[in-house]
Amino acid sequence: MLRRQISRWLAALLLFVATFLAAPVFADEAVPICFNYGCAAEQTTVFSEQQLEWLRDIMSIADNAEQERALVSLTLGRLYVWAGEQTPVAADRGGNLADDGQPGSMDCIDHSTTTTRFLLMMERHGALRFHRVLDVARRGVIWQHLSAQIEEIGPDLMHAETEHIQRFAVDSWYVENGQPAIVLPIDEWKDGGGPDV
Repeated sequence: MLRRQISRWLAALLLFVATFLAAPVFADEAVPICFNYGCAAEQTTVFSEQQLEWLRDIMSIADNAEQERALVSLTLGRLYVWAGEQTPVAADRGGNLADDGQPGSMDCIDHSTTTTRFLLMMERHGALRFHRVLDVARRGVIWQHLSAQIEEIGPDLMHAETEHIQRFAVDSWYVENGQPAIVLPIDEWKDGGGPDV
C-alpha cells in the first residue's frame, strides 16, 4: 500500500516537472533603442514579461497576413510608448523637421534600426506568424531614406517565385512617438510613398 502511494506521488511529481519544463518560459527582454540621429546615442529599454505577453496576445488575433500587418503597425506604436517611458525617445516627432533638436529625436537611421530590433523581438516571441523580418530597406541615392522591412510568408508563398513574394516597409519615422507605424508595399515605399512630413 505504501509503495503504491509513493509510486503515485512520484508519478505526479514527474508529471508536474515535465509539464513545467515543457512550458515556454518568457522573461523580461532588453532591447537597445537608437536616438539623437544616426544612432548617436543608444539606451536599453526593458520590456516586462507582462508586456511581452500582451504583445503575443494582441498579435495572436490576426487570422491572415493583412490583419497581422495592421496589428504590427499598432503594436509598434505601443512598444515606442513603453520605450519612451525609459528613454528620451518620447520627444520624437514625425519626420526630422518637427524634432527641433530635442534629445531623444530620431531620424530614419534610428527608426529603421530600432523598429527592426522590435520586429526581431516579436519574431523571437512567436508574435509574427505570417511575416519574417528582413534587413533594413533603403531608397534613394543622394537623399536616402531607410525603413524596417518584413516579408509575407505562409502556405501560399512557401514555394512562390521571388518576384511574387510580398515585402513591406514598416516605417515608424513618419509618425510621432506612440502612433502606429506606416506599413506599405515595399515598391510603393521605394517610389516615395508615405505621409508628407
